Amino acid sequence: MHNNEKSKLIRKWSEIKISLDLSEKYAQSFKEGDVWWASIGMNIGHEEDGKHQKFERPILILKKFNQHLLLIVPLSSKLKENNKYYHKIMVSSKFSSVMMFQVRTVSSKRLIRKMGRINTGDFAELRRIIRNFI
Repeated sequence: MHNNEKSKLIRKWSEIKISLDLSEKYAQSFKEGDVWWASIGMNIGHEEDGKHQKFERPILILKKFNQHLLLIVPLSSKLKENNKYYHKIMVSSKFSSVMMFQVRTVSSKRLIRKMGRINTGDFAELRRIIRNFI
């Protein structure tokens, strides 16, 4: 991507981010183990970017601190079987890769719509793997 194209996307994301920040709407009824589409933005360098008009990507909720703040990890449809930085999970009958190196804290204002939930046993195993990873 050329610098000019990237600059336009960053400006567009900045407008969306301001709109999200000014919004009074917080997502309701999200839980640990849920998978949501979330506006994660246009990020810097090799940080994972969102797609489409709302700069969104699927995320897994690792920890709910309160109704406003949560710890998430982005997901990818690209399966990276033999890579220690990714972990394969099943979401709504499809496999996804958890990008364990992209764990971050976000506002629940970023949540757009719920996609599903991962199996309780798989979630417990993933949390153990991420704890050991970190």
